[in-house]
Amino acid sequence: MAVGGLDPTDLRILDEIQKDGRISVVELSRRVHLTKTPCAERLRRLEKAGVICGYFAKLDPVVMNAGHIVMVQVQLKGTTADDLEAFNAAVRRVPEIQSCHMVAGGYDYLLKVRSKDINAYRKTLGEVISKLPGVLQTHTYVVMETVKDDVTLPVPVPKA
Repeated sequence: MAVGGLDPTDLRILDEIQKDGRISVVELSRRVHLTKTPCAERLRRLEKAGVICGYFAKLDPVVMNAGHIVMVQVQLKGTTADDLEAFNAAVRRVPEIQSCHMVAGGYDYLLKVRSKDINAYRKTLGEVISKLPGVLQTHTYVVMETVKDDVTLPVPVPKA
């Protein structure tokens, strides 16, 4: 067994479906060198075990009026369990916040925020982010260019 109890065939399946979530079971089975039924069974097992968390379409952020990206450092007034949970719960309700990471260091959270443009972000900052529970201060960094923004995980695929 390899990573997390997954065998080499499981890893090849995961690698292929990350490349193309709409791949047919027939094509997937061909690529991973299995017949259709065992491949479909493995896929269902990986879904049931929670290894595969879902499938989604990757949308063009510019077309969706979300091409402007900022990273926001957030420092909270306090970091008790209640403070953190209140902040976490509120962040989950803000659609402009694409990701939120609690971090160690000089601030408490790092947010990735998407908006149409700087004016839309300024409104989100003033009306939403600064009013999240416990926010003491924020520092905004405007992203000038995205060099890499991968949503896939590295899968250690064995050589065939």
